[in-house]
Amino acid sequence: MKLAVIGGGSTYTPELVDGFARLRDELPVTDIALIDPNASRLELVAGMARRMLAHAGHPARVLATASVEEGVAGADAVLFQLRVGGQAARNVDETLPLRCGCVGQETTGAGGLAKALRTVPVVLELAETVRRHAPGAWIVDFTNPVGIVTRALLDAGHRAIGLCNVAIGFQRRAAAALGVEPSRVSLGHVGLNHLTWERAVYLDGVDVLPALLGKHVEELAEGLGLRPGLLTRLGAVPSYYLRYFYAHDQVVEEQRAQPSRAAEVAAMEERLLEMYADPAVVEKPELLSQRGGAFYSEAAVALIASLLGDRGDAQVVNVRNGGTLPFLDDDAVIEVPATITAAGAVPLPVPAVEPLYSGLIAHVSAYERLALDAALHGGADRVRDALLAHPLIGQDAIAEELTDLLLEANRAHLPWTVG
Repeated sequence: MKLAVIGGGSTYTPELVDGFARLRDELPVTDIALIDPNASRLELVAGMARRMLAHAGHPARVLATASVEEGVAGADAVLFQLRVGGQAARNVDETLPLRCGCVGQETTGAGGLAKALRTVPVVLELAETVRRHAPGAWIVDFTNPVGIVTRALLDAGHRAIGLCNVAIGFQRRAAAALGVEPSRVSLGHVGLNHLTWERAVYLDGVDVLPALLGKHVEELAEGLGLRPGLLTRLGAVPSYYLRYFYAHDQVVEEQRAQPSRAAEVAAMEERLLEMYADPAVVEKPELLSQRGGAFYSEAAVALIASLLGDRGDAQVVNVRNGGTLPFLDDDAVIEVPATITAAGAVPLPVPAVEPLYSGLIAHVSAYERLALDAALHGGADRVRDALLAHPLIGQDAIAEELTDLLLEANRAHLPWTVG
């Protein structure tokens, strides 16, 4: 079995390789192709990957290449984990919106739109290469903004599923709080990528969320940066990305007073790459846990194993709505539990979604549709429309200013802005 990773020079990659090594019985990988245009980073990460596999006694071969064609040829699955513009572009995404009083975040709000504009065209070009050289491969997209990118891939007819680590992260925390194995816990997870709520936590099929909230609400709220009273009133646990909506102004104040997450990650990546260069390092460093992407490898392994092994189990993924949420277009991409087989993902039925959630989901889904249109076709007016439609922006003057700022800052990555 061959797996290819586009963006294989990412400091995330050893997390993924660690999952391949630990879960070899679940996913018997024989070849891993790491694809990245940054030769120096790629060589460090590939060397680290080879040492990790050898240390674990795993026989998989690691190919490091800048050639997408060579890397994806014959692959059974291709993981997308790229960042167009690197941490420098992310830093702009996180700081520029603050000038207009808007939250600065790389997947939410104006920063998320900027990232979509840069990313969608590149991903679609890469996906066409996958279609030519590995026509039977599944594309697993971990590239943000996952919902928009996944819809772009599906609209273009690719065999693609979006994946995020938010659901598996909460499942693991819930299992730890309950003192049980994660396999016994499943979630009533609903929404869009980075806009989800856990409306139920099932332990062996029985909803224990009320008891979980009753006993652990303070701890859960602290982890989200929200008031315990909000979680109690909702009777649900929002993802930590909902803090950008539920506490927007507070977040803006905090962001203005501290370094960006991009600056922190850039410094962390420097230290990680130094570790990866050390031939004595044969296991993923503890520092990697602070990089983000917790449980990414477990989620990726489980999804690929189900797609290639036709397991028919339930996993939380980003998939076509297809009537699952009746207040959204069928073509919208939602994040819900789905049955995973060799034919793809089919959403499981979702209980009726309360207006408190469905209104925001519909609002952001409409923005995502406009954002994708802007990413595909360009044009300042399309960018302005997407910003105006976003619930965290929505004011004409701010949308106008942000459009000019975003386009100027991202001109190097947006050919249609030239001339």
